[in-house]
Amino acid sequence: MKILIIGSGAREHAIIRALHRSPQQPLIYCIGSSVNAGIKELTEDYLAGDITDCGQVAHQAHEWAIDLCIIGPEAPLEMGLADALWQIGIATIGPKKSLARIETSKEFARNLMQKYNIPGLPVYKTFNSMTGIESFLDSLNNNYVIKANGLMGGKGVKLFGEHLHSKEEALFFCEEILAKKQSILIEEKLEGQEFSFMCFADGVRLFPMPLVQDHKRAFAGDEGPNTGGMGSYSDANHSLPFLSKNEVQTALAINNAVYHALTLECQDKYIGFLYGSFIATAEGVYVIEFNARMGDPEALNVLSILESDFVTLCAAMVTGRLDLTDIHFANKATVCKYAVPEGYPDKPLNNFEIDIRPVTNLDNLYLGAVNQLNNRMVATGSRTAAYVGIANTIYQAEVLAEDEISRVGGSLYHRKDIGTAALIEQRISHMQRLKAQ
Repeated sequence: MKILIIGSGAREHAIIRALHRSPQQPLIYCIGSSVNAGIKELTEDYLAGDITDCGQVAHQAHEWAIDLCIIGPEAPLEMGLADALWQIGIATIGPKKSLARIETSKEFARNLMQKYNIPGLPVYKTFNSMTGIESFLDSLNNNYVIKANGLMGGKGVKLFGEHLHSKEEALFFCEEILAKKQSILIEEKLEGQEFSFMCFADGVRLFPMPLVQDHKRAFAGDEGPNTGGMGSYSDANHSLPFLSKNEVQTALAINNAVYHALTLECQDKYIGFLYGSFIATAEGVYVIEFNARMGDPEALNVLSILESDFVTLCAAMVTGRLDLTDIHFANKATVCKYAVPEGYPDKPLNNFEIDIRPVTNLDNLYLGAVNQLNNRMVATGSRTAAYVGIANTIYQAEVLAEDEISRVGGSLYHRKDIGTAALIEQRISHMQRLKAQ
């Protein structure tokens, strides 16, 4: 079987590793925006180019006689790559353009939840101009989040009290969004603990993956600017230490309700990954946003403990047969830590050499924004490499991840606190305090 992966980051490296473990020994191809050395050594052929050029990607997939394609990032989904591939008969994991709006348009996602009476919706309003924004901000009493409606690479969201410290700053951010020809979504700010709940989708049903908690802020103690994600952890019981069974069931029910509403609204089958980003609060579980692909870093946590044959699982997703497929994750905890360039995310260093040779277990190291130039690995400015520690407990997994990610050489830093007892106890006590109020 010939399988094509779109994307060249650590998430795609993890997807390819999972495929590579299959006894079916598929032939793996990749089209990415750069040459990732970790991916290249696992592929039959690799093309670096524009992954949003649907015509060119479809042409290359046809040339390679690809049987199945997996789309990693969101940008090609927004451009309709899945539509283009299905049109030429290539089964694709990743939703078509209209279905991908669940991620690419925050307004569409909120309106869908409202239309189908799906719980977990915060108070919100959308704006296409500055008219009415100031009075809506006043009504939320300094308790708001401002979001760009479309994709902005994780940089289109600011919270009052964290990124915004006055009404003037909030209005200026709104003007910045409008200047980029985007509409604005303003919502009430919720207090609680965030978590990621990803599912496999086969056009008919969802199958849940282990829950993961990501860490968006750049520095230890959840300080600093937002990033694409500095690391994440999952627990051996596939829940999270601060969540109740009821909260997990509520989040899964919301994922399912959104999935079926989306199918109904778009009159099409959603095949791929659906990833609900949730927040557990004193008042219950709310939706932060939805994504139409696997999370990065979350994919690294879950795929590293997937025990089932990923090739069989992917084939079941495109044929609507997940119900007949054995899907099993090991009862192990994972901690993922990203090494990123100094200055990331605002003014990252780039084009410097990194050295992964000191890492003792390269099977659990995933390369991200790294280009291969004449046998040298060069960091290109975004998240560089991630290591996943796997053990019986989160704390044991953290020790492994910390030891190994520290070995990667170069002008890099990472968050030492992800997965530590101190940080997780803080999360648990935060939820207990909120619920006691």
